Amino acid sequence: MVADTLTFDAADGTRLAYRRIGTGKPLVCIPGGPMLPSAELADLGGLSAYRTLILLDLRGTGDSAAPADPSTYRCDRLVDDVEALRTHLALDRIDLLAHSAGASLALLYATRYPERIDHLALITPSARPVRLEISDDDRRQVAELRRDEAWFPDAYAALERIQSGSATETDWSAIMPFTYGSWDQVAQAHAARADEQRNVEAAGIYYSDGALDPESTTASLADLQAPVLVVAGEYDVALPAHRAADYARLFAHADVAVLPQAGHQPWLDDPGRFAQTVNAFLD
Repeated sequence: MVADTLTFDAADGTRLAYRRIGTGKPLVCIPGGPMLPSAELADLGGLSAYRTLILLDLRGTGDSAAPADPSTYRCDRLVDDVEALRTHLALDRIDLLAHSAGASLALLYATRYPERIDHLALITPSARPVRLEISDDDRRQVAELRRDEAWFPDAYAALERIQSGSATETDWSAIMPFTYGSWDQVAQAHAARADEQRNVEAAGIYYSDGALDPESTTASLADLQAPVLVVAGEYDVALPAHRAADYARLFAHADVAVLPQAGHQPWLDDPGRFAQTVNAFLD
């Protein structure tokens, strides 16, 4: 299935792009990274068979233009771009899906425009906007599940150096296998593309000072009336599956789905199960 690329203007005049693929009710999708292009999501494991995916390239990524003011890369300021997209699509309410760091943006959108959210799907969401503390022991518990894999000794040693504060630059790439359900050629190619396509400047600004106010955000999310789904991967060290229930408890109406043997990109590790799980929630 071929995606159409379309454009619209943000409130400040920046020309933004999105890919449209699939059939059915629209689902607005925000990629992670932060500041990776929407191509990172592909068609979300075949979710396009059930929904028309509206895959937003955030400003300065993919086919979207870079803004005149780089400070607008900050995630709280990107909320205006999501709202501009909703207006462009002429939708009164939206189903919204966001991955990883993109979930931070989605949560800020939900706190500012709660009446515009129909369903909210958070895929291995970042804990930063809600200040959910993930301990080193939480991450080690997940990492230990991979002990029988050939790459484990080097990756685990790198993880320990990171946790002790003595990491080298190469340690961050060495732990990459922990973020995938299987460190195969597909995963390695995905990781390499992400490294090449990330807007590094924008990523450095995304969480800059003033972007997040976890206390205010969690207070607002407790009143959100829209149904929420938190999708976690059994093997994800970023949001360990046993902490996903704590994330879901921040909302009035939330469920958790843990995908077995899946990592931080569960649509790659088990595309069929991922697409069916998200579609069942949206229906």
